[in-house]
Amino acid sequence: MTKIKEVVQVLERYAPPAYQESYDNALLQVGDPEATVTGVLVTLDCTLEVVQEALERGCNLIVAHHPVIFKPLKSLTGKTPVEKIILKALQHQIAIFACHTNLDHVHNGVNKKLCEKLGLVNTKILSPKTQILTKLETYVPVEDTEKVLAALHKAGAGQIGEYSDCSFRITGTGRFTPSAQANPHIGEPCQTEETIENKIEVIFPSFKQAQVMRALLQAHPYEEVAHYLVALQNENQEVGAGMVGDLVQELTAEEFVQHVKESLQISTFRHTAWPQKPIKRVAVCGGTGSFLTRQAKAAGAHVFLTADLKYHEFFEATPAFALVDVGHYESEVYTKDLFYDILTKSFANFAVDLSYTHTNPVRHS
Repeated sequence: MTKIKEVVQVLERYAPPAYQESYDNALLQVGDPEATVTGVLVTLDCTLEVVQEALERGCNLIVAHHPVIFKPLKSLTGKTPVEKIILKALQHQIAIFACHTNLDHVHNGVNKKLCEKLGLVNTKILSPKTQILTKLETYVPVEDTEKVLAALHKAGAGQIGEYSDCSFRITGTGRFTPSAQANPHIGEPCQTEETIENKIEVIFPSFKQAQVMRALLQAHPYEEVAHYLVALQNENQEVGAGMVGDLVQELTAEEFVQHVKESLQISTFRHTAWPQKPIKRVAVCGGTGSFLTRQAKAAGAHVFLTADLKYHEFFEATPAFALVDVGHYESEVYTKDLFYDILTKSFANFAVDLSYTHTNPVRHS
């Protein structure tokens, strides 16, 4: 028996809420977290039709990319489309969870999925986030070092890209004088003591500070644990906006057009003039991405594929750099597959269904 909160925990470990934008509202928006899951319906958007589909398919949890509650609600009477969705979900005890810009920002999230659909390799975050890493420095008796490091790693410290259990240590002499009221692990009260210690350093995501510090204090043998926390300016290569990668082989403009249409299963899209040389390096951003145009150019991309470009933003193109707007829905719809993969790998005791409701409000004639 799996509870809704357990599904939420899996998704939030994959895409931590700490990485969402300040304007966002990615969380369990409707429903009882203690309720038992009967089935999960994954979708890009949660519409009234999607709630009806969940009801018909026996799913009491909808997992969506876009939050249904994005702006504060002043009433819940059914007078707006959002209110109608929430009321219907509440009436049928269907929970709604949204995983939005936090899923955009993780390296294996929305943009990685878009890169996979386009067949890009050697991918990396286009605009890595800064000021989201912290370094911990502390001093540990030599014989206790491995125990303390193991606790810190278990709490989430020491992961750098594809490398885990990362740390640095240097051995030196610690000196201290316990007071009369102290209960020292080494030495006696009121007597100056020297002992061989390891200074250890680890890096961790800043949002994990509480759990890392709790692990340190529980594992460390000292009554008073000397430590320093340092906020880092480093870029976190695992978290940020957009992605850039390479096509397996160079394509002409005509070949690239066909490649995009076949990869994303679309019949048309907007774009500027194509570069005057073969296309190899492609930057992407699912959803609204014009804010990354400068970074895409700097990354050496021949094409920047995104959505929601305005007329004047297309003038940012150059003879060596093209802009492509495939549409918001079209650039993010495969997020459903990403949700499906995460949940089916984590749970086997309930059905995870891809929504068949087409939620794109835009039509082309």
